Amino acid sequence: MNKEIEKYTYTIKWSEEDKIHIGKCLEFPSLSAHGHTMDKALHEIKKVVYASIKWMRENNESIPESFSSRKFKGNLTLRVPAEIHRELTIKSAEEGVSINKYILSKII
Repeated sequence: MNKEIEKYTYTIKWSEEDKIHIGKCLEFPSLSAHGHTMDKALHEIKKVVYASIKWMRENNESIPESFSSRKFKGNLTLRVPAEIHRELTIKSAEEGVSINKYILSKII
């Protein structure tokens, strides 16, 4: 598999309902894959991301930039270090909300 997919942010969570591990890539929120083990779920989501990038290139689609390679200014209304900004971006993506909504939910 292409090393390019290693730069993306992956999460693996257990689905009690499905009794299986679910893998996601936060930069590609519509993609997911599953596996009976965490390692298998991670392997499967990486295969899906790889295939998606290949398809996107063939169709001249723009490919999402990884959170790790994005340039973060580190400012919102509140100034924070760039790494905290990155972590807030990841956590808000996990919850499917904007950074502002994520921060607001933590300070109220």
